[in-house]
Amino acid sequence: IGEANMIRTWQLQEAKNKFSQVVDEAVRDGPQIITKHGVETVVVISIEDYRRRYAGRQKLTRFLRESPLAEYKLDLTRDTSLPRDGAVS
Repeated sequence: IGEANMIRTWQLQEAKNKFSQVVDEAVRDGPQIITKHGVETVVVISIEDYRRRYAGRQKLTRFLRESPLAEYKLDLTRDTSLPRDGAVS
């Protein structure tokens, strides 16, 4: 333990008893996995890791609604005609 970017696994009871250490290691070493009854249940990560991985992401539908091109009507109906002879489908 103590090696940079090493993910450590903690049993829930141990993580509760050493929560400050779990947090310190998440900040210093990377994600810390908490198990409950032997099953990986949650991960503790630093706010820096969280922001890097998740902040700024938005749903595609929101992105498209807020796009400068949102005012343009696009024809999104599917062409149901048969392919031309020799065309690969």
